[in-house]
Amino acid sequence: MLVRYNPWNDMNAITRQLDSLFQEVSAPTFRTPAAELHETDEAVHLKLELPGVDAKDVDIEVTENAVKVVAERKTETKTEENGRTRSEFYYGKFQRVIPLRARVQNTAVTAEYKDGILNLTLPKSEAEKNKVVKVNLGEVSA
Repeated sequence: MLVRYNPWNDMNAITRQLDSLFQEVSAPTFRTPAAELHETDEAVHLKLELPGVDAKDVDIEVTENAVKVVAERKTETKTEENGRTRSEFYYGKFQRVIPLRARVQNTAVTAEYKDGILNLTLPKSEAEKNKVVKVNLGEVSA
């Protein structure tokens, strides 16, 4: 019996084996957290989601027009006698720079960190608060 050789079958089998190998070996990386900005006349409020990150592992730098947050979610070391552990938790270090549309007083920023949510209150600079000025014409003489 004569069987025709199809090299694509071998290539597909190798590709499937490599895919399965990388899925088992690769560890997920920390995803960039979601951010929420809310601006009032007095301040910019930034909320950042940092689940599983300890406050001591968060570094915040504020300039007049941007916020830089660097954080790390550290892995927990586990030892098991039997079996394997598969984790879909995300670990590692990340950095995010969030540009601000308004200039802020970076020396007067307040921060609160609770239940994995970072809340920053960034007071606007005086020049930014006074950007819009209403001009009163009063009585115009004709």
